[in-house]
Amino acid sequence: MISRRLLATLVGAAALLLPAGGQAADGKLKVVASFSVLADIVKTVGGDHIALTTLVGPDGDAHVFEPTPADAKAVAEADVVFVNGLGLEGWMERLIQAAGYKGTVAVATAGVKARTMEEDGATITDPHAWQDLGNGRLYVANVAAALAAADPKDADDYRAAAAAFTAAIDAKDRWVRAELTAVPDAQRRIITSHDAFGYFGAAYGISFLAPEGVSTDAEPSAAGMAKLIRQMRDENIKIVFFENMTSPKLVETLAKEAGARVGGTLYSDALSPPGGPADSYHKMFDNNVPQLKAAMLGM
Repeated sequence: MISRRLLATLVGAAALLLPAGGQAADGKLKVVASFSVLADIVKTVGGDHIALTTLVGPDGDAHVFEPTPADAKAVAEADVVFVNGLGLEGWMERLIQAAGYKGTVAVATAGVKARTMEEDGATITDPHAWQDLGNGRLYVANVAAALAAADPKDADDYRAAAAAFTAAIDAKDRWVRAELTAVPDAQRRIITSHDAFGYFGAAYGISFLAPEGVSTDAEPSAAGMAKLIRQMRDENIKIVFFENMTSPKLVETLAKEAGARVGGTLYSDALSPPGGPADSYHKMFDNNVPQLKAAMLGM
């Protein structure tokens, strides 16, 4: 977890390089997005009207991210800062305060019906709302509204891009449901490395289990691992997935102990680098859904 002292150091270093605020020299709106999935949505809606900085990039883990002086500088200069909210970016509020940022902070999950879960005996909020494409529509609407408010002259373009993106999300949602229709209810169980697919599971009728909770910042307990291994054996779950922003070691251990095998890579909290299998919000589902379907059907 990033400390106030470190944040002050970051901002102090960045301040030495700060020009006056406002739009970029080319007239584009200066925009910051907290992590790569949200950044792709912002980029798609904002198009050529924005200059975008992504704090937690491809394959990055927003749960354990530590900002750099360049990140503090980008926040201090921004016209709009987009965050996921729901507790994903535990470091963001302090970064914004330390940077002295007074502009718009747009919360992409505004209007989302948040899920809660139990972790280490406490009830916490699950921040991974983008994994439900129905919530993706809200992300797009919130992004478009914030950009239009910050840049009224280009508001029509933002609204048009948002409408096109929403139509594509609707089509992707129909595709996901059609793909998963073939999976019997009794086989709709998946093991992943951390608990990032709760919204996906609730939306599409799949039970996800994981040795780690919502955050990747802590090791699972031995008792928790033993319980999960027993459940995998009892329910004959033979494939375990790891996620691109987590270490595969935990999943490899789990698979070995439960007599299962490690499946492919799922993208949950971060996109792949450009040109990879999941370098956009849509491609994340294109990558994940066929692998999940094949695993549940025992292919």
